[in-house]
Amino acid sequence: MNKTTFMAKPGQVERKWYVVDATDVPLGRLSAVVASVLRGKNKPTFTPHTDTGDFVIVINAEKVKLTGKKATDKIYYTHSNHPGGLKQISAGELRSKNAVRLIEKSVKGMLPHNTLGRAQGMKLKVFVGGEHTHAAQQPEVLDISGLI
Repeated sequence: MNKTTFMAKPGQVERKWYVVDATDVPLGRLSAVVASVLRGKNKPTFTPHTDTGDFVIVINAEKVKLTGKKATDKIYYTHSNHPGGLKQISAGELRSKNAVRLIEKSVKGMLPHNTLGRAQGMKLKVFVGGEHTHAAQQPEVLDISGLI
């Protein structure tokens, strides 16, 4: 009786493509589901130290919902590493200027902050509007209505 734990190897992983519509979905709920799929936690072959996740395409990024007062009160900061180089932008302003960056920042903040997390973050594709450029990959629709 050999009772060894299954560990996925990078060459054995089969990747799928999923499409998620962000229309009227709260940003945090959307990001949590997308980050989970990017890591591969929805698969029985999940291995923490291997990238077993799938590709995720998020469409209608500009229609994501910010609940409560997050549109005005949630602030994103960046610094240029020069004196006086601190910049800030509210979540609502970032959604109107660059909705792609808003979703990318939210999802990548829920991934591991190391080399593996950066590789998993590369599988996220975000688009403004209902069209995307990955039709050749034949993505499946990821139903997140039950997870929200």
